[in-house]
Amino acid sequence: MRIETSLGAIEAEIDTVHAPITGQNFLRYVAKHFYDHGLFHRTVTLANQPDKLVKIEVIQAAGDTTRAADGLPPISLERTSVTGLRHKAGTLSMARGGPDTAQDQFFICVTDQPELDFGGKRNADGQGFAAFGRVLSGMSVVKAIQRSPAKGQTLTPAIRILRVVRR
Repeated sequence: MRIETSLGAIEAEIDTVHAPITGQNFLRYVAKHFYDHGLFHRTVTLANQPDKLVKIEVIQAAGDTTRAADGLPPISLERTSVTGLRHKAGTLSMARGGPDTAQDQFFICVTDQPELDFGGKRNADGQGFAAFGRVLSGMSVVKAIQRSPAKGQTLTPAIRILRVVRR
């Protein structure tokens, strides 16, 4: 998987063996070219979450917002307690509001984030997030996105995803 952004490329692998629901969901969006012209729109740093007791470091992306009607229904949460995958530096994971609400938005861990695993304290529900892949190369691009100008956690401007392609 190659995520081409305006700041460079990120090579990743998607784990459809351990996270079949989440991995296949992501690949369905890729097949529909839904992430082409999407955005990395959020950066979470240690400094920009003053009200959070448990701080994380991630960058978050979404598909092309002009294609919202092409979105897929929410998927079931594949907890890390079941998949065995962990939120390490470079992990790709689905963003969610509550359990079973993830759709297209995903994030990449900048550093190890055990509080995003099942039982972690980042969310009050303790269910964690669904890890489904990992960065193989391009962590320098991930870190450049995280360091980009932001107002709060909103990247200003957002970093363009040019396209996402399977390799």
